[in-house]
Amino acid sequence: MKRVLLALCLASPLSAQSLLYRTPDLGGTWVPDPAVVQFNFLHRFYYFSTPHQVQNFPMFTLALGLPANTALGLRYVTRSDVNGNNTVEFFGRWRPLGREGSGFSLSLTPAYNSAASSFDGEVSGDWSGGPVTVSGSLRGASHPFAQGAARAGAGGGLVVRLTRYIALSGDVASFFNPGPAEKPAWGAALSLVIPGSPHTFSIQVSNVGDNTIAGSNRRSQLLSAITNKPLYGFEFTIPLHLSRFRPWFHPNEVSQVVPLRLIPSVADAPAVEIRMTGIHYRADTVTVNAGQSVRWVNADPLVHTVAFDDGSGTSAEIPQNGTFTFKFDRPGTYPYHCTQHPFMKGVVIVK
Repeated sequence: MKRVLLALCLASPLSAQSLLYRTPDLGGTWVPDPAVVQFNFLHRFYYFSTPHQVQNFPMFTLALGLPANTALGLRYVTRSDVNGNNTVEFFGRWRPLGREGSGFSLSLTPAYNSAASSFDGEVSGDWSGGPVTVSGSLRGASHPFAQGAARAGAGGGLVVRLTRYIALSGDVASFFNPGPAEKPAWGAALSLVIPGSPHTFSIQVSNVGDNTIAGSNRRSQLLSAITNKPLYGFEFTIPLHLSRFRPWFHPNEVSQVVPLRLIPSVADAPAVEIRMTGIHYRADTVTVNAGQSVRWVNADPLVHTVAFDDGSGTSAEIPQNGTFTFKFDRPGTYPYHCTQHPFMKGVVIVK
């Protein structure tokens, strides 16, 4: 059952979207891999004890990964700060530098807020080292909340990963020129990776009920009208790999499964080590000399393999913390993939 779920969904805590590398109300630098659809459902609410009533603030993000570290997507907010109306924020994202969750990364996000008729934008930067990610953003809106002139703001946040499955995060943001009734936005979260699945989940507390670029700069005005307390809620991330849906459109296509020769692991000292984490080979392309070895290390809580695309063979299943080492005797280019997760791909170049 686990493999079926993973065949339908692509999990990448670093490249697709993981709440272990992002705070509740900052956009972050994440970009889905090409042909991956990222769906994030965010639900926040406030509970009135007298009378017993719940005010809901559901929101979701949908984004499609494109080549060259780009994406197109939208955010849908059911109770925006534009007179409480529904709004759709259409956005693009380009990450010209880095990879989310590894060192420094930078992204640019132009957007259009339909309810406010406002052209907005965000420049985000992340730095990740060890268990810590520090985030910052600069934001601007041409006609925020359909009121007045253009405005700008900034935000910052911190994520601390307690384990590979659990993280704590928090952020704060504000306009540079807040109005008398505007308070800074803030949020905090306990985030979890669901073991054996591609999903992340977080329990959140925040005063933001509109997670658009403009709305994330201040406390929700709708919330301020009913209480001085924050909202509570959760977020759930779902990455979907489009190639997994090919059988829907080609129902008569028969997959020819050819058994691959099992390649034993050698005991040689490796010239290069490739980690498998976040359902990715973290070094997509490596170069070695003929006669040298490459070692793959599985840091995921899932089984992976190393299968060569030319059909020459495959490793045995590599469990969590397991390794596979292969010696390359002849020059050439050796593309490979994981048989359990065919979207995992890499290349070894042998000189």
